[in-house]
Amino acid sequence: MTPTTFHDAPGSVLLIGASRGLGHAMAAEFLKKGWTVVGTVRGMGRTLLHDLADAHGDRVEIAQLDMTEPDQIMALRHRLAGRRFDILFVNAGTANADPRETIGKTSTEEFVRVMVTNALSPMRVVEGLQDLVSPAGTIGVMSSGQGSIANNTHGGREVYRGSKAALNQYMRCYAARHAGEPRALVLVAPGWIRTELGGPDAPLGLEETVPKIVDMVLAQRGRPGLRYLDREGRAVPW
Repeated sequence: MTPTTFHDAPGSVLLIGASRGLGHAMAAEFLKKGWTVVGTVRGMGRTLLHDLADAHGDRVEIAQLDMTEPDQIMALRHRLAGRRFDILFVNAGTANADPRETIGKTSTEEFVRVMVTNALSPMRVVEGLQDLVSPAGTIGVMSSGQGSIANNTHGGREVYRGSKAALNQYMRCYAARHAGEPRALVLVAPGWIRTELGGPDAPLGLEETVPKIVDMVLAQRGRPGLRYLDREGRAVPW
């Protein structure tokens, strides 16, 4: 039997946006690996995360958070004060109502909604909750391969692409401000997956992608600095 490596050792994860889809599947995968999960949901209704909590007892804790509301981020920080997590992962995000819409045709209101949800709010979470992450822990954010400027040769999904490219840039700013610190920082490009956000035409399922995503995030533990990676751990061009 081989010794347990650092990235395989169970720990605790604070997972932002875990009520359904990718976030819920990630929570379930972390639990399979022996981790404890604090997952956030919007609103007070029952979600799939509540089913996980029923099945796993005190290894799952649920907190309410709408990350577009700064006061709720601070309330969560106060609720969790004094605790330390090995990983903070921000999964929550959105897409515009009509993905075919060009940037010039998009309403100001829709543009602002997507940018606030996908770019501004994840960074507010990272900056607001960073002190809850152990000094040598990991901060991860769900980006997208569509956030790659270098790989954008066909266009499409312009509002969503722009929001993820902005998120990537802001994480690079954050990494520059924290250069030399031991934390691992990772932007994840998971691929096109069949979820409510990804839609029914996506070629990939949760069961084939989420274990790879979680394994990749775990493999970043102990590797300082920022990386933009796909689910296989391959670098994505900025």
